[in-house]
Amino acid sequence: MEEGEGSSDMEFTNVDTAADSLDSSAIFHVVTDILGFILFMHQQIPSVLQDITQEFDELHSEYKELEVELAKSEAKAISTRRKQAARKREVKMGIRRLEKLMKCITNLKTALQSMFAEVPNIEKISLVLGPSPLRPLHVYELCFPHGRATSGDFSRSKIAETLSRKAIRALISRGAGSDSYGGPTKLFLLVKAPSSLNLPLHFLPKREFRQNRKNVPFRLRFRCRTRNLEMNAQPSDCASSAGLLDSTSTDLIWFQCQHTIKGLAFRTTPQED
Repeated sequence: MEEGEGSSDMEFTNVDTAADSLDSSAIFHVVTDILGFILFMHQQIPSVLQDITQEFDELHSEYKELEVELAKSEAKAISTRRKQAARKREVKMGIRRLEKLMKCITNLKTALQSMFAEVPNIEKISLVLGPSPLRPLHVYELCFPHGRATSGDFSRSKIAETLSRKAIRALISRGAGSDSYGGPTKLFLLVKAPSSLNLPLHFLPKREFRQNRKNVPFRLRFRCRTRNLEMNAQPSDCASSAGLLDSTSTDLIWFQCQHTIKGLAFRTTPQED
């Protein structure tokens, strides 16, 4: 990975892959992995997204098992039934604590899948953490190569796994998450694309939207091998369009996803030395 050239406000970190191209499925998983990283590193969720998803699924399974056990527990001791009933209440509270978060994440993933299934060429994806896109606390911009193919199969591939790890390591090396807002806030997703594209209804055009210049984004630029099987020595189409990223051209506009993710209110436990 190399630091991009240019002024600090347009600096990119390049994330290279040995693959000849990236399909929409790989990009979908990279975006969702980075999204989970942002939420965790900025203390919007208490653990990594994979762990929270697993915990949520396990709570649902345990709740169903407890319902079955309680329905069969008439012959059991009163103390046993009380313990099971108390545990059922605890599990239900745990489900309620995570339910809204998981619903928001599911809705946003569904929106991304529908977008990538219909539109392969998106100029740029921006993940904004803060009260609103106009008042960001942190901004992460992801720029992908053009000319990729759509994919109806959104299963995770080894390419997506490797690229996600590289991208997250790049963000950590640049200090992403080192300073965090001390409370729950929202994560917004925006995409930049030609105004002529008909994006799914999950995305609303924001023709007059301009990014806040006071907040310098973390910019990642993903690059693939060329047809000659050599890493791009020159910036990719997306990279060379750096001048277009903040262009006032009416051809490229921002579309904002209607689904947002609000961080959880939780207390972090101080780590012992």
